[in-house]
Amino acid sequence: MSAAVLPLFGTPDQKQDPSRLKVPDRSESDPRLIISNWPEYIDEDDDGYVSTLTQFEKDTGITVRYTADVNDNDEFFSKVRNQLGSGTSTKRDLFALTDWMAARMIQVGWIQKLDASKVPNLHANIIDSLAKPAWDPGRDYSAPWQSGLTGIAYNKAKVDEVRSFSDLVTRPDLKGRVSLLTEMRDTMGFMLLIDGADPEKFTDDEWKQAVERLTKAKKAGQFRSFTGNDYVQDLASGNVLACEAWSGDIANAGDENLVWVPPEEGIMIWADNMMVPNLATHQANAEQWINYYYEPEVAAKLADYNSYICPVKGAQEAMEKVNPDNVENELIFPTEKTLSLTHRFMALDEAKARTYEKDYTDVQRA
Repeated sequence: MSAAVLPLFGTPDQKQDPSRLKVPDRSESDPRLIISNWPEYIDEDDDGYVSTLTQFEKDTGITVRYTADVNDNDEFFSKVRNQLGSGTSTKRDLFALTDWMAARMIQVGWIQKLDASKVPNLHANIIDSLAKPAWDPGRDYSAPWQSGLTGIAYNKAKVDEVRSFSDLVTRPDLKGRVSLLTEMRDTMGFMLLIDGADPEKFTDDEWKQAVERLTKAKKAGQFRSFTGNDYVQDLASGNVLACEAWSGDIANAGDENLVWVPPEEGIMIWADNMMVPNLATHQANAEQWINYYYEPEVAAKLADYNSYICPVKGAQEAMEKVNPDNVENELIFPTEKTLSLTHRFMALDEAKARTYEKDYTDVQRA
């Protein structure tokens, strides 16, 4: 993404008043729901197993068009920015984006406020660590779909153990067969950690040093690619030996040779958040969906499938019936010890975000 088309959320012509972009809801007369989400994020019908989506349709009579077309936050943003910025419909009722992008969309007024009376399970059951983000402290506009950890994955059949993010950047035996994520906050969070900086509070000089280190490695040919959610196939085939990876992707890959590990430097943590965009025509149906996935039994079934951090209180107890082997799975229900190793990325104002995003884009093109 070039500097010329970086998200300019704060410009007056793109800022909206969501109360003026609310249309009559057709949920009751038109029982449909159109959702965009990330790949490998929802369970599927299989050999007598009824998925949570199918059960939702049976319980509510709502027909769901669920599309896994979110591969990267910026990439998805490019699909909807013109409509949202000009106040026209995205033809979607719900989509899920990562914290920082969710925050920026809410700030600029592109997201509809949820009716709290229609999502009681959200407010009753959301886990404490996700309940009050600074960018939506009342969860008035957003609901976490799942949370997760960013770390390292490697193919143990093709390379020796990889333990640190520094290994990805410097190890000679990995040269040319490493992939990093296009998500700036994940990758640069680790680059800051390598230098001993705090991703949640760092200086411009620390940022510059981290960018310089990454640029040097990129120019030296250390990396094969920067990717969105589509790195697992390369890792499985051996085109990539080790990579920056999201925890649930590797757990769901179905390949015993692929190993996810928390880097020695620490772990980046995030959440993907469901939101109703302006001019959505089935908001009440979207709210039914949110409320349904905040039932502990439903949340446990979903987490059992995708192995991401479950945002719902009571789901760990419900997991006893769903899959007892996952009750103590730290990728789903991390302990306080694991959470103490995690880091979030510093909140950025618009000017700083544009500067840092351009820096990161320049590295990928170096």
